[in-house]
Amino acid sequence: MQIRLGEKIRELRKRNGRKQEDLARALGVTSQAVSRWEANGGYPDMEMIPAIANYFGITIDELFGYESDRASKVNRYFNEIIEMNHRNNGVDTCMDECVAYARACLAEFPDDKKLLYALAAVLFNAGYVRHAEHHLTDADGYDVYDTERHRGYQEWQEAIKIYERLLPLLEAGSLRDRTVRELLQLYLNIGEKDKAEMVVQTLPDMSSCREVMKISSCDGKARAAACAEALLKAVSTAASLMISTVLINQETISKAEAAAIIRNAIGLYELVMPDGNFGIYHDSLVCMNLFLSEHLWCVGDHDGAFEALDKALEHAKKNAIAHASMGEHYTAPAVKLAKIEDGAFSEAGNAASLSEDWPWWSVNGSEEVKAEMQKDPRWDEWVRRTKA
Repeated sequence: MQIRLGEKIRELRKRNGRKQEDLARALGVTSQAVSRWEANGGYPDMEMIPAIANYFGITIDELFGYESDRASKVNRYFNEIIEMNHRNNGVDTCMDECVAYARACLAEFPDDKKLLYALAAVLFNAGYVRHAEHHLTDADGYDVYDTERHRGYQEWQEAIKIYERLLPLLEAGSLRDRTVRELLQLYLNIGEKDKAEMVVQTLPDMSSCREVMKISSCDGKARAAACAEALLKAVSTAASLMISTVLINQETISKAEAAAIIRNAIGLYELVMPDGNFGIYHDSLVCMNLFLSEHLWCVGDHDGAFEALDKALEHAKKNAIAHASMGEHYTAPAVKLAKIEDGAFSEAGNAASLSEDWPWWSVNGSEEVKAEMQKDPRWDEWVRRTKA
């Protein structure tokens, strides 16, 4: 026990970036005493053990090595926070509870990077759920963020501070990618364009992104799988950019032109996966078809608008099935080797909330359009089927 305890104290101290003097000062002992513990020349009085455990934010069992699954406990907390956060998908279902739980978990492990990210992600979402994202139209007719209003969101201000603290600590990987993506969005929301540009300049260009470079790091079947995964990411990114084009230019292009762009974005997925097995991308197709229905209604294609709503519902149901089955791969020839990672499924395409989520992305005049569509008897029938 003596050897394990000394090693554990040294490991925890270095993990937290603390000096022996820091620990000694906090415990009211000499630096020599801490050095002696770590060198296995003795061990602390038992009365001091709770204070040591508390200093490092761990349990006494973890300090003695009886509970070696600190990482598994953090992972459990992290997954619980993310799952709870997903429940607040555009609607405040349990946002206060989620924020409180994320804070409590971080208090237990105050220096853990995953839990720092989890709290930031919850606050990121809380700003949207509690206050919404607001837009204005600039002098040239382009969509811009209502940055003055957004700066008043305390949730976003706190999230930015956490992301900024976290970003230098993260190595390349999915957690860093998510941190960068969400921090950039918040910078944009509150008008910190210079800070956003500084972060952007640290990132590789598309030809050097992880998915593309992975193709060059392997061969055989692994390379074919990497190529399939990069293709899916490229399709998803291109479709997202096309939707962004519609949103950014909604005052400078016609509804008919916008509808064509949205159709083509949907078509990208259909070109690559013509068999209809869209895996994790069914949720994206839900959103895009909702968006398409609004534009088709505006150009007078009312039948097409309701066909798009039916498509959205179809994809929502397939998304639920795919999520439940957690299939390991796609079936279309070009992407059949691409794997679906655990946790990759989104619940954005929830059938029961489609009528509330419509048209998914904010567009000028959508409330008036919705009021018109609701007068069509097909709307109530569609809503009935979303709840079935």
